[in-house]
This record gives sequence, structure tokens and C-alpha cells, in this order.
Amino acid sequence: MSMRSMGWCVIFLLGLSPALVAQNPPVQPKPLGFTGDFGLVNTSGNTDVTTVNIGEEITYTRGHLTLGQQFAVVYGRSDGETTTSLWRGGLRADISAGGPLVFFTQVGWDRNRFAGIARRFEETVGILVELFEQSRTMLSVEAGFSLIQQQGTSPGVTNNFAAGRSSAVFRQTFGSKSFVVQRVEFLPNLKESTDFRFNSESALVAPLSSSIGLKVSYVIRFDHQPEVGFERTDRLLTTGVQVTF
Repeated sequence: MSMRSMGWCVIFLLGLSPALVAQNPPVQPKPLGFTGDFGLVNTSGNTDVTTVNIGEEITYTRGHLTLGQQFAVVYGRSDGETTTSLWRGGLRADISAGGPLVFFTQVGWDRNRFAGIARRFEETVGILVELFEQSRTMLSVEAGFSLIQQQGTSPGVTNNFAAGRSSAVFRQTFGSKSFVVQRVEFLPNLKESTDFRFNSESALVAPLSSSIGLKVSYVIRFDHQPEVGFERTDRLLTTGVQVTF
């Protein structure tokens, strides 16, 4: 999709969203929220494998301002050697402009040496549009611009550039707090048209109690122009426990 087409899509969504939101008043967020994920696989004997996935998110809302912090890691070892090491974290601030529009800024960091990334920093500004939000269904889209500083695992390999960013989040709740979430994110390099990334996460959470649930998540991370010698696509399937309050 060209940048011009993406721009017309964003303009269309901005025009459509007020009518949708007017029919469905948004759900008021809690002032302070926490979500934690934890999963573990460990074997010994004929095989010696340990894999752990940990994630947490904290949000604080006061008036029109929402602050958020995230951190997640997927780490695995097999027969004494590291086989998986994916780390990421970020900070974000959202300012509601009234109605469906939200202005945001965020900084992010990630490290995935098995994809050739020693470290990558991203600073982003943009607009979020709440297209539809009620007690059981939520749909939002984002559009913005990022500055990226990327260093590869090979000595002397660096890449700094500006990127676009568009994303969407859909959440549907079923029954007693069971829900599915679908997130997609597209990040085109504004310096090189053949370089872009696409990320997707599909998650299902089934409650065990009011604050504890079982979570299954499937993540796809696609880089059309990866570091030399590495694959374009990473896939992560994780299971574990989610805690919220």
C-alpha cells in the first residue's frame, strides 16, 4: 500500500469515527491498571530445555492523560545454550482531544539477537482514533511517524531512519470475561521503499477467576529487509497465566 493510500484511509477513518462513537459511549478506564503474563516450560533428563515468557503493562489515567509502561521477554535455553532471546519495553503517553481522537507519543526499545538486532530504539508521535468502543467490543486505529536507531549484531552495522506507523487493535469479549485480541502493526521505512516491517499478535484469554486467566498468544514479526544472513519471519506461540487488576 502506498503512503498516499494510507493517508486517504486515515482521513476516511477520522471522518467516520465521530458517528460510530456517538452511538456507543466509551467505557471509562480504571485510574490504575496492571496486567502481568507468565509462562514457563522446563524439561530435564534426556533433554534439558527451559523457556520462559514474562510480560507486564502498567497504565495510569488522570483526566485526559494516560501514561503507560510495558516490558516483555521471551528467553529459552536448550542443553546449556541460549536458543531464544527477545526483549522489548516502552513508555507511552496518551492525551485525549475529546471524542474519539487521542494524541500520543511513545518510546520503545527491543533486542533480538537471533534476528540480528543488537538493539533498536523507536520514538513515535501520532493520532489514535477510537472507532468503536462499548462493554464487549473495541476497535481502534493509529497513524504516526517514528525515528528509528537500529544496531545489528554484526560489528559496525547501524541503520538510522524515519518510518511511518499504522496499527489497529480489535478486542471482543465473550461470556464471563473471556476475550480475544487482535493487533496488527505496519512500519514502512520512509528512506527505502523496499524496507518495511509487519507485526501481528492474536491472543485468547479465558478466566480462572476475577483477576486470573489462561492466555494463549501467537505473534508474527515480519521484516521484509532483515539483517544479512537472517530470516524475514519470526513466529512465537506462548501460553501461560495472565493476572489483571
